[in-house]
Amino acid sequence: MTLQTPLHDRHIELGARMVDFGGWDMPLQYGSQLEEHHTVRRDAGMFDVSHMRAVDVEGPRSGDFLRRLLANDVGRLTAPGKALYSCLLNDDGRVLDDLIVYFRGPDRYRLVVNAGTADKDLAWIGAQAPASGIGIRPRGDLGIVAVQGPQARARVAGLLAPAAAARAAALAPFFATDLDLLGAEAFAARTGYTGEDGYELMVPGSQLRALWDALLAAGVRPCGLGARDTLRLEAGMNLYGNDMDERTTPLESGLAWTVSLEPGRDFIGRRALEAQLAAGVPRKLVGVLLLDKGVLRSHQKVYAGPAGEGETTSGSYSPTLERSIALARVPAATGAEVEVDIRGKRLRARVVRPPFVRHGKAQIPL
Repeated sequence: MTLQTPLHDRHIELGARMVDFGGWDMPLQYGSQLEEHHTVRRDAGMFDVSHMRAVDVEGPRSGDFLRRLLANDVGRLTAPGKALYSCLLNDDGRVLDDLIVYFRGPDRYRLVVNAGTADKDLAWIGAQAPASGIGIRPRGDLGIVAVQGPQARARVAGLLAPAAAARAAALAPFFATDLDLLGAEAFAARTGYTGEDGYELMVPGSQLRALWDALLAAGVRPCGLGARDTLRLEAGMNLYGNDMDERTTPLESGLAWTVSLEPGRDFIGRRALEAQLAAGVPRKLVGVLLLDKGVLRSHQKVYAGPAGEGETTSGSYSPTLERSIALARVPAATGAEVEVDIRGKRLRARVVRPPFVRHGKAQIPL
């Protein structure tokens, strides 16, 4: 039996098409996926992402613990509310999950991990934790709504009292703050997964429907997983299980920027990554823009000439660019053009550097 978020019945009432996503019954779309995509790029849309798991890590040794646990360095987090994107690695340097960690104050952090890996993540984190000095608390009591788009912050501001609105307005990208939202204690983060501005709002699950309906009344359109996927792909953001997993390292997944190798900090997987760097990283994750007519999907073979062969990891039609795009893992020596096998035909494609789209505008030459 699939799991349900606190908004499940509301999705049904709104006519959503529901699908099984990582063991959760989630809305794929409410009507036109294309219109939902454009709404986020041009106005404001909202996503129920309550299937993702917030985990509070607290205690006098929590900072040192997370510095060892994560490939990125939480020691960089000194301002309350600052967020950091990182990978959770195993001893072989391969990706168990990607996550965001928020610094809430001395010895207080909040992680947000992916739904499909949450139980595995919690087991791994618990196994690495010292016997004392660390409290690990999954926050199953919280729901999360992502409000995204050029008008997202203004729509949320309209729901806030003046003091809370001022705090939200002052929030810099990749920061979070606690504020009162419709009488509920909310954790508002200026983060997202679409390449647009906005917030990810965490509130008690019992108050999630009131927030959803208030946003709906304010003109924010409900959007499903289908639009979320094309938006994140245009933004060049990895999807765990597609673009990286336990078979790949961050260095071959376009995530080298999330690995902090400064001297003086040991973290799980560091030695394996250093060995891979010394030997030469054999593969890389690139963007691909199809030049011929066709649709890119995941798991299509990529021919990189003398460099060898690779495979698309995520692919779709880009509603913003009106072109077919993909992320692909290819040999490190891959050049500027490749061919992709689509239904037995080798079609031409150009290698580009993601993101494809950011803030509604193309970031690559077409």
